[in-house]
Amino acid sequence: MEKKESYSDHKKGGLKTMPFVIANEALDKVASVGLHANMILYLKNEYHLSNATGASILFWWNAISNFTPIFGAFLSDSYLGRYYVIALGTFISLIGMVALWLTAILKEARPHPCKLESENCQKPDIGQLVFLFSSFALMAIGAGGIRPCSLAFGADQFDNPENPNNGRILQSFFNWYYASVGISILISVTVIVYIQTQFGWVVGFGVPTGLMFLATIMFLLGSALFIRIKANKSLLTSFAQVVVVAWQNKHLSLPPVDSNGWYYHEKDSRFTFPTHKLRFLNKACIVRNPEEDLNPNGTASNPWNLCTIQQVEEFKALIKVIPMWSTGIMIAVTLSQHAFPVLQANTMDRHLVKGSNFKIPAGSYGAFGILTLTIWIAIYDRILVPWISKFTEKPRGLTFKQRMGIGLLLSCASQGAAALVERERRARALNEGLANHPLSQVDMSAMWLVPQHCLTGLAEAFNAIGQIEFYYSQFPKSMASIGVALFSLGLGFGNLVGSLIVEIVDHVSSKGGKVSWVSNNLNLGHYDYYYWVLCLLSVGNLFYFIVCAWAYGSDEDTRIWEEDQAAKKGEIVML
Repeated sequence: MEKKESYSDHKKGGLKTMPFVIANEALDKVASVGLHANMILYLKNEYHLSNATGASILFWWNAISNFTPIFGAFLSDSYLGRYYVIALGTFISLIGMVALWLTAILKEARPHPCKLESENCQKPDIGQLVFLFSSFALMAIGAGGIRPCSLAFGADQFDNPENPNNGRILQSFFNWYYASVGISILISVTVIVYIQTQFGWVVGFGVPTGLMFLATIMFLLGSALFIRIKANKSLLTSFAQVVVVAWQNKHLSLPPVDSNGWYYHEKDSRFTFPTHKLRFLNKACIVRNPEEDLNPNGTASNPWNLCTIQQVEEFKALIKVIPMWSTGIMIAVTLSQHAFPVLQANTMDRHLVKGSNFKIPAGSYGAFGILTLTIWIAIYDRILVPWISKFTEKPRGLTFKQRMGIGLLLSCASQGAAALVERERRARALNEGLANHPLSQVDMSAMWLVPQHCLTGLAEAFNAIGQIEFYYSQFPKSMASIGVALFSLGLGFGNLVGSLIVEIVDHVSSKGGKVSWVSNNLNLGHYDYYYWVLCLLSVGNLFYFIVCAWAYGSDEDTRIWEEDQAAKKGEIVML
C-alpha cells in the first residue's frame, strides 16, 4: 500500500501541476516519436539495411520500449515512487538521444555512403551496430520509467474518492491527457520529420535531443507542487508470497468464504473476507494455527507462511485481467505498422497540391491518424458522452469493453483499407513499367494512404483509452502504475508478434526462389498480401475478444477498489 506525503496539503496537486506533468510527457513524445517515424529511412539509407531487417529492428526496439515499463511500474509502486522513476527515466532517455545524435555526427559510426541501387553497399560492422543499438537500449530503458508512471502520476494529482464526480473527472483527465499526447505526436511526425527530411540527420536528431533536455528541466521545476505517493512494499515479493503460501496449503480444505477467524486480514481492515473468484488462492490467507502463525499484536509471524486477504485479492486482480489484456496484442501489431507505410509513401506523389514545390515527408502521413484520434477524443468527451449517457445511464457513455471492441473492429477495417490501397499502388507501378525501379515515383497521390491512417487513429482512440481506463479501474491505487504498464506490455508483445509475422511472411513467401511479399522492391513484392494477413488475424482476435469480454463479466462497469476515508489511515475497502 502507498501513502501520500501530505494528503491534506491543498497547496499541492490539482490543475497547477498539469503543465509540468504533461510537458514532460508531451516533450518526451515529440522527441521520441519523431525518431521512430523516420527511422526506417535512416536504417535503410545510412546503414544499408533491407526493408525486412529494418522493420524487424524497429519492431524489436518498440517491443523493448514497451516491455521496460512493467519493470518501471514495479520499481515505482514497490520501491522509489512514481516521481523518482519518472525523473530517472527522463534522464536516461536524454543520454540515449545524445548517443543516437552522435551516430549522425560521427562519420565513423556509420558505413561509408553509397547509392542504394548499388548491390555492393558496405554493411555496418559490429562496433557500429553496437553503438546504434546502445542508443536504442538507453531510450527503451528511459521509456520504462516515463510511460507507466506519467499517466498514473498525473491521476494522483486529481484522484479524490470523496468527490462524487471523481469518476467523471478522471475520465476527462484520461481523455485530455491522451489528447495532449496526441497533439505532441502530431507535432513530432510533422515538424520533427520535416526537419530531418530538409536539414539532415544531424539537425533532425539534435532538435529532439534538445527537447528531451527541456522535458527534464520542466519536470524538475514542478517538484515542489507535486503530490507524491510513497511506495512501502514490494508487489513482486507480495505476489510471490501468495503463490508460495497457496502451494504450501494446497492440501487444506477451504472454509466458507464468510467464516470469521479463518482468514487473515490486517487490523481494522474492512477487507475481511476473500472473494469467490480464483478460490484456490484463498488458501494463502488461511490461518492454520493462530498461536504459530500470528504474533501477539495480530500481525503475521512469517509472511511466507501466511498472507493477508488484501495480498490475495491484489494478485487475483492481476490474474483476472490477463485474458482481456491479451486481446490488445493484435491491435498493437496494427498500431505499430510505421515502417512499411513510410516506404510506400516514399514511392508515391507526396505533393500536397499538384504543381507545388512542397512535399509532405514520407514519415509524416501518420499525422493523419493522430489528428483523427485527437479530434475524436474531443468530440467524444465533450459532445457524445453526455448524449450517450442519457440512453445508457452510464456516466462514461459506453463501457470500457464496448469501446475496446469498437476499436478492434476499426483495426480490422484499417488493415483491409491498407491492403486495397497497396494493391492499387502496385498495379499502377507495374503498368508504368516500374517493376525494376523501386525508388521511382508512381503516378499516384500518397493521400490514398490517409484513410488507413484515419481508421488506425480511430481504433486507437477507442481501444487504447478504453484499455487504460479499464486497467486503472480494476486495480487499487497501490498498483496503478502496473495497471497502466499493462497497456505498454501489450504493445511490447504486439511488436514482437509483428516482427515474427514479418519474418514468417518473408521466409514462407520467398521459398522456391520466389520474390518475397515484403521484398526490398515494393513493386515486385506483395505488401497487399501482408496487410491481408494482418486483417484476417485481426478478425480472429475480435472474436477472441468477444469471448473474453463475456467471460470477464460485468465488474468492469464499476471501480472495484476504492480508497475512502479509511485509506488515509492505511486501510483498503473493497466495494
